[in-house]
Amino acid sequence: MSTEGGSERSMVKATERLGNYLTAYGEVLAQGEKREPVWLRQLREDAWSRFDAKGFPTTHDEDWRFTNIAALARMPFRRAPQGNAGLTAKDLERFRFAGAACQMVFVNGRFAPTLSELGNLPKGLEVCPLARALDCGAGGWAPEGCAPEGIEQHLGRYADVRRDVFAALNTALWEDGAYLRFRRGAIIEQPVHLLYVSAGAGSEIMTHPRNLVVAEEASQVAVVEDYVSIGDEAAFSNAVTELAAGQNAVVSHYLIERENFAATNVSTLRVEQARGTNIASHSILLGGGLVRNNVHPVLAGEGAECLINGLFVGAGRQHLDNYMMVEHAQPQGGSRQFYNGILTDSARGVFHGRIIVHKDAQKTDAKQTNRNLLLSDNARIDTKPQLEIHADDVKCTHGATIGQIEEEQLFYLRARGLDEKSARNLLLYAFAAECLDRMKEPAAREFAENLIRARLADLSRGAVAATAIEAAEENVQSWEEVG
Repeated sequence: MSTEGGSERSMVKATERLGNYLTAYGEVLAQGEKREPVWLRQLREDAWSRFDAKGFPTTHDEDWRFTNIAALARMPFRRAPQGNAGLTAKDLERFRFAGAACQMVFVNGRFAPTLSELGNLPKGLEVCPLARALDCGAGGWAPEGCAPEGIEQHLGRYADVRRDVFAALNTALWEDGAYLRFRRGAIIEQPVHLLYVSAGAGSEIMTHPRNLVVAEEASQVAVVEDYVSIGDEAAFSNAVTELAAGQNAVVSHYLIERENFAATNVSTLRVEQARGTNIASHSILLGGGLVRNNVHPVLAGEGAECLINGLFVGAGRQHLDNYMMVEHAQPQGGSRQFYNGILTDSARGVFHGRIIVHKDAQKTDAKQTNRNLLLSDNARIDTKPQLEIHADDVKCTHGATIGQIEEEQLFYLRARGLDEKSARNLLLYAFAAECLDRMKEPAAREFAENLIRARLADLSRGAVAATAIEAAEENVQSWEEVG
């Protein structure tokens, strides 16, 4: 594999392959020429101009100093073909969320109505594919009562395309996603499940899912955003979710990443919080070869609160990067960040947590904690907790720990009859369960718990490690051939 300097130089060479993105942009514009509104077209054009001018980030960019994506820039990703890739409901059975209020399925970035389950929606919940919500009157599939009001007010108004080139790329190239609207005062007891499936298309495909979630005043809701793979082919998913929370809304968002180990996944959650809102972001990163998870809430109303809670488990040569930025813009706000990482083999994790307290955000109470377990000598974690405070009456703390399984705890369990493997598994689950304890929705918590238990079981058997190493080596080889 080339050195970092060589990789950086190859970024220049890779500009030829960025032509694939230009081709995709032209196709998306042509596809939406007659049906997309002028304001959306302008958003796309502005976003493409930003991406075209800046290109992919390098390790010289502070926000990307621990993650080298030169290989991603070299890969010849193309738009996925239309259709469901031959998938049937039976193919997706293992990914179903039994306790969901409804399930929207997207195959290679596009809504699949025949694979989705949208019957008997709870009162106060509106669900629609985003592409169809923009032109419900243009024919084609749409749920009964699809009411796209409010989309222009929110879509593209929060994701920062000037600062984040992946958000810019998504804004320019998105073709579909979920539009969820929770009416004022609605209490939706079961989560909405958004299942994004990458399915073998015979070549390296890219998708740019775009989700818009509008939680109106005093609504209480949960959304599970779930990324999976069928097959072992390389794919690039670049997703953006904008969540607008009205006054006193209570919203939980779950990101679950469990794609194959040849996949690249970049996801961005941008949250706009009004007065008195309570938002929880839960991230569970279990799959993917290269994963970047961005969470950016802005506490724009007085008394807003947010929780950012996450767990990442890496093996083989997985690279799992978590970038958190919490902005306190008004007084009396509170935020908590808790991220736990478990890494083995040659996996690498990143936690970059940033809290910004603006000058008007007096009486802010913010805390940030990152805890990590390294199970091998070659595993690596880069952690950077960061505070940026412009107000003088605040309470802010941050901290990070890196360690291994404590021998005293292991000895204690073995002295009570457990073999070494069972004792280690129990300690790993206890460490991971700290994340589960912060999940308040029983159905979502159970869903996440089952996935985490299965992953930790595979980890202890070495099955995940072997698969991850093999997939990573194949991916590295293909990158080098492309470069």
